[in-house]
Amino acid sequence: MVLASARTQIADYLSTLIYVYTLLIILFIVIQLLFSVGVRPPYSRTVDIVIGFLRDVCEPFLRIFRRLIPSFGGLDFSPILAIVTLQIINTVIVNDLIHG
Repeated sequence: MVLASARTQIADYLSTLIYVYTLLIILFIVIQLLFSVGVRPPYSRTVDIVIGFLRDVCEPFLRIFRRLIPSFGGLDFSPILAIVTLQIINTVIVNDLIHG
């Protein structure tokens, strides 16, 4: 009984972690899209810290997929592949194997 409860808690934790990381990737992509359009907030230390955090957290994972898929005409499909991979990991490993 205790082992089943621990497995459920671990699965819920990993699922939440994947969800939050997916949201961080989406936020990073939206900010990069706004910067490419030309929308840049005035200098603010807080904004720079948030952008630096998102870059430090998301870029290493996205770089893996950028090596696999080159950009097509300036479009980067690596975030889509990264999010799909995270969702597959969430479905197969977390929900099916760990959660049971």
